[in-house]
Amino acid sequence: MVRLLLIEDDLTIRTPLLRALRERGHAVAAASTALAGLRDALDDRPDLVVLDLGLPDLDGRELLRMLRAVSSVPVIVATARDDETEIVRMLDAGADDYLVKPFTAAQLDARARAVLRRTAGDTATADPTLVVGGLRIDPRSRQVSLDGVPVELTPREFDLLHHLAGRAGQVVTKRELLTEVWRIPYGGADKTVDVHLSWLRRKLGERAQEPRYLHTVRGVGVRLAAPGDGR
Repeated sequence: MVRLLLIEDDLTIRTPLLRALRERGHAVAAASTALAGLRDALDDRPDLVVLDLGLPDLDGRELLRMLRAVSSVPVIVATARDDETEIVRMLDAGADDYLVKPFTAAQLDARARAVLRRTAGDTATADPTLVVGGLRIDPRSRQVSLDGVPVELTPREFDLLHHLAGRAGQVVTKRELLTEVWRIPYGGADKTVDVHLSWLRRKLGERAQEPRYLHTVRGVGVRLAAPGDGR
């Protein structure tokens, strides 16, 4: 039985969702404020959190940031904010998926099962530490070091670097990065990838004009390679 935590302050949304999800065989708890939800997530350790953004005591984005600092529990963001910028921002902050309101219990159930399958697969097949030149990337601790010096990355920057390192020496397209790292369909969001690559380059101490690890292949994508191997 999957244990869900629904953090939603709107009673007209929360009550029918609780009933419908329980009828589908889930054990569901609920919280109506951000801080109560954070406490429940830490104390009860649910399998998945469904997080509303418009909470009365704290914006959901801030709660997600706090939750990600202490837990890797999968999070589906439930939002009425349907613009691409907001969605990308939440995925960058560590959300695993999102649903735009209004949505049905069936849609939420399907998304929850998909996220849990994906995260279970990630856990079961967690890669060992990836090493590319002086870069060491540990997916278990989500820590990165360059020439022995720790590199502080955001959750999305880590996911981006880890994906590229898993394909070291290969050209990875922006379409693949958007689909596999951001988990959003390709369509005019190239700049999202470009911006994150720029931030990643900066943290690795390089520039696009003088790459050491991240090599742009014009019109195709990007290749991560150790210095001297970026053909």
